[in-house]
Amino acid sequence: MSHHTAPLVVVMGVSGSGKTTVGRLLARHLGVPYAEGDDFHPAPNVAKMRAGHPLDDEDRRPWLDEIARWLAGHADGGGVVTCSALKRRYRARLASAAPRVFFLHLDGSPELIAARITARQDHFMPPELLRTQFAEFEPLGDDETGSAIPIDGTPQETAALARAAVTSA
Repeated sequence: MSHHTAPLVVVMGVSGSGKTTVGRLLARHLGVPYAEGDDFHPAPNVAKMRAGHPLDDEDRRPWLDEIARWLAGHADGGGVVTCSALKRRYRARLASAAPRVFFLHLDGSPELIAARITARQDHFMPPELLRTQFAEFEPLGDDETGSAIPIDGTPQETAALARAAVTSA
């Protein structure tokens, strides 16, 4: 990222990887707006996940469109938004909305993330759906703008790694 423009970041990864925590810390460090990707889900998506059913591509389409609109609206001033962005085509949809989108993949083992999900309170994503997310996940390609960072440290350590990845890009 050029030091003349504020970064536009999608904090991505499976449920329980720390997107919300790291995204908020990163936005605060960068001095840009933050948006929670879960807030863009239409009510039927939340109900479907709460019932233990994974979303399909058609379910995700309006959600991705809303996140893409948010990115387009923050292209000039920068921002941080969370979104699982599990598949390459989802990331391509988001990247097409605004130039300079940087994908920050929060990378952790299924065991670590499962333990985090199990410990969470009041979230609509049941632990049983984690397997489907790992099965669907497509790692960032060499031609995609972004970086993967490990999440095995504290949230503050992970946010510091995130900031370094974003500001060095």
